[in-house]
Amino acid sequence: MRNPLRSEDEAFRFLIVVIVGAVIVVVAAAINTWVGVAAAILVVGGVSWWYWSRPSARPVPIAVRTTEPDVHRILVIANETVGGRTLRDELERLSGGRPTEILVVAPALNSPVRHWVSDEDGARAAAGERVQRSVARLAEGGLAVRGEVGDGEPLQAIEDALRTFGADEIVISTHPEGRSHWLEQGLIAEARRRFSAPITHVVVDLAAEGDESR
Repeated sequence: MRNPLRSEDEAFRFLIVVIVGAVIVVVAAAINTWVGVAAAILVVGGVSWWYWSRPSARPVPIAVRTTEPDVHRILVIANETVGGRTLRDELERLSGGRPTEILVVAPALNSPVRHWVSDEDGARAAAGERVQRSVARLAEGGLAVRGEVGDGEPLQAIEDALRTFGADEIVISTHPEGRSHWLEQGLIAEARRRFSAPITHVVVDLAAEGDESR
């Protein structure tokens, strides 16, 4: 089932709002039953208004390219799977031997609490190490690639990258179903709805790849 909340940050914010609303209702009910009923109605109405008044995601324009029109450009968004062999093989297939430029973006994965208190140094450092390893491996295969650390929310990371990188297509790499928070959040469907560039979903099973290499 697709999560109606578009990101972990949004889900965490919704949880805080619900908890605060519940506390208000309990306190009001302790004062007077009818005061509690009135508070419950106001809280439910406020939460409903917040949920339905959220701005809808609009298609994000892709940066217009002014140079090298014959170069095929691929934007890659990947979490821990960024160094997976399956992803590398798929990028080599998509490049098809033609001139290709690849931008690998690794979102700075962080917990909602750390994100809210702006404690992102560790997440960005870990993402930086992952993307450096991935770029090095892809470059060894002869691909023109560069990497960067993106926003912790993958949709925002894609949007940020598209504003400066005129991608012809987007590749999103995730863990398999059941082990991927991104898939639980409906990331692939939401990205396809929000962005006009073609999107390829690559599933990387790092555990299986590790077993095969032994």
